Order: sequence, then structure tokens, then C-alpha cells
Amino acid sequence: MTPSRPAGGLSRRHFALVLPSALLASGCAAPRRGTGRPGDPIVLTLLSHYASGELKQALQGPVDEWNATHDRVKVRTKAVEFTDLLTTFMVRQAAGQGADILHPYCLWNGQLVQAGVLRPAPPEYAEEIRRGYGAAAVGAASAGGTVYGYPTEMQTYALYYNKRLLREAGIDGPPGTWRELEETAYRTAERDRYGNTLVQGFGLSTYDDSTTVGQTLALLNAAGGSFVAADGRSTAIDSRAGRAVLDLEHRLVVKGASAPGVNVYKAFASGQVAMVISAGWWTANLKALMGKGYRDVGVAPVPLPEPDGRCATLSTGFMLGVNTASERPREAWEFLHWLNTEKVGGVTRMSALQVSVGSLTGRADDMRTLLGAGSDPNLRPFLDALAYAVPEPNVPGAQQAKSLLRKNIEALWTGRQSVDEALRTTRRQVDQEVSRSW
Repeated sequence: MTPSRPAGGLSRRHFALVLPSALLASGCAAPRRGTGRPGDPIVLTLLSHYASGELKQALQGPVDEWNATHDRVKVRTKAVEFTDLLTTFMVRQAAGQGADILHPYCLWNGQLVQAGVLRPAPPEYAEEIRRGYGAAAVGAASAGGTVYGYPTEMQTYALYYNKRLLREAGIDGPPGTWRELEETAYRTAERDRYGNTLVQGFGLSTYDDSTTVGQTLALLNAAGGSFVAADGRSTAIDSRAGRAVLDLEHRLVVKGASAPGVNVYKAFASGQVAMVISAGWWTANLKALMGKGYRDVGVAPVPLPEPDGRCATLSTGFMLGVNTASERPREAWEFLHWLNTEKVGGVTRMSALQVSVGSLTGRADDMRTLLGAGSDPNLRPFLDALAYAVPEPNVPGAQQAKSLLRKNIEALWTGRQSVDEALRTTRRQVDQEVSRSW
């Protein structure tokens, strides 16, 4: 499952930013034959999901630059589709064909570490990562307190809202609390005389992880809760905070403010959803889809249960790390240091790469430089959230635990389970999964 984008139908990558040309230079000149050891240069392989289009081109640019300016060590990229990435890591590792450098979704880190695939970052690089990135990014790139790589793409969650729909309902601005969220959802929801949904007040959708698990965990974090306990061996969603989140979502469905069967990505862009919680990658897509209608889109922090609460939300991410099977780990870490730490035009190459395709990194200073004063104001809440976002739990078994949570949330939304049943079933299934994975 994709961590923060729909499974199909929408491209998440179109970003209207003017970046300094030096940051996006592809370095496409044919690399010189290196001297390396006697004979050919060292060749490192980098396996990622940047398999096509803008993503593939964006990564290849700095790789070409490295190859054109380094004789002894060259980097060759390989890619598979995201849906095949975890399986490819595991199968190739078992076959002795693992790449030197891996680009996993951070949710999988616990599983990859347990399987002996990821190599801990050397102390000097681990310290560099802890200093240079926000806490959520460092947490995502770690497992069991050990740093395993450089954070790359980071996505935080916030509340998208349609200003026109709120204004037409007599509401001045976005909700800041759950009570205000419910009131706004009920006032903006519309149905025809046959009971068919015309406008969802708050967009709940079974379409993908981003609007099922993603926004549920964003609300859970905002309530001070967590999905998995601190020791990683049991779920923590069957708590006061977890119950409050599921109660909220259940009320929105039962009272007609949410219609989970609707594809929220299409519906929001068409003006048929007043509010929805999603990740920052969606901003660029909405611009492309909505044209002039995009002026009605606003973004605000995830509402809190109480007005005096502390801001919190969900973050998801990827990282670049080194395979335990690599015969050239020192050279692999040197390349990753160059890509993720050395600065050109005041920012790192990785930050420039991510912004060029519509993402953020966990380097808030880079993001402020790249986004600048003239950027889309709807991006600012996602940037601000880097300071308080909570990373997805990435314990062994986290991917299956997420899948189980999604099934139970959808069962609640569609009336097949009560709140009590959803919490009880999730606790039983997830506890079994994460405890077995250790």
C-alpha cells in the first residue's frame, strides 16, 4: 500500500516552483572512466521506487552529477514500482542480489532491520542525521533507537478545506477543535431528497490509506494517542484517545456528514467535500485539477480535541540506507552524505530533489529556503507540522498492523462493526501480529 498517495488515477507530482538552476542541474555529461582500483571503478547499486517520470528523472540528476565528478566510485540506479518494493528488498536479499543502497518506506524499517537487511549508520553519520533533521524524520529513519539512514521524502498531514463551501454555510474559517469540526461538517453536508450525498462535510473514504489509516492516525496523534505502544509489542489504539477518534468518525458517518464510499480525491476537487485530512503531496495535484477553483482551497492544522491542546499530526516518510550485504559500505555512506548533507545554493541536493517533485524533507531550514516567501501559502502548514508531527510506528509487523487497522476502520465506517467491536478486534489482531513479529 502506498503511504501517502492514491493507488491510481492521480499523479502526485507537479510543483510550480522556480528553483535555482544549479540545484536541478542534471550533470548529464558522460561520466569519465574511473581509475578506482586497478581496472574498473567501484559501482554501487541504488534500489528505489523512483521508477518512472518525474521521480526517476529527479533522482537521476544528482546521480549523474556524482558520476561525472567522481572517478573511483560510480552509482547505478535500479527501480521497481512501490507496490513491489518491499518484496523486492526481501527476495533479492535472500538470493544474495541485494542492492548496496536501499530506499525503503520508513514503515518497513523494523521488519528490514529484523531481517538483517539494513546496516546501522556509522556513528559520525548518525550524529549528523540527528543534528540536521527534525525529530519526526529522525524517528522515522530509526528503529529501536538506532539510526539506519538519511530521511528523504517526508509527508505531514493537515486539514484541507473548501473556503467557498464554508462561507456559504456561514462559517468564517476552518475548525480548530473537534467540536468545531463536527459543527462545520454538519452545516456543510448536503443530501438530495433521496438521501444521496451531494456534499460531504468531512471526507471519510475507503479509497486508500491516506484517507483511511492516515487521517485516523493524524486525529489520534492530535488527541495525544498512538497506534502502537512504546515497546512496540502491542497496540495502543484501544485507549481514551483511540475511542474518541473512532467515536468522532462514527458520528460523522451516522449523521450523514461523511460518505465513505465516495472517492474523496475526485469529490474534493469537484467541490463536493468541505473538509478532509490528507498529506501535503496533494496540494500540487489540486492545483492541476482545479485550475481557478484552487483559490477556494485552504489548509489548516489538524483540529484538536480541546482548544488548549498541543498540536500533533502524522508524518510518513522514506529514507536512504545501506544494505548489510554491501561489500562497499564506506563508499555507499560517502555517496549518501554527499547527496543528503552537502549543500549547493544553500540547500542539500536531496531537499532540492524533493521540492522539485512536490515533496518536503525533514530539513526545515532547507524547506524554508526552497519554498520562500512567494510560495503557495497552503504549503506552510505542512512545513510547520515538521516540528510537531509524529512518525508512523515502524516496529516489526508494522505493515501488516496497518493493513489490519484499515480493515477495521472501514468495517466501522460501513456499519459492519460498532466502535467497541472495532477497537476490540483491532487490539486482538494487531497485538497478535506485532508480538509475533519480535
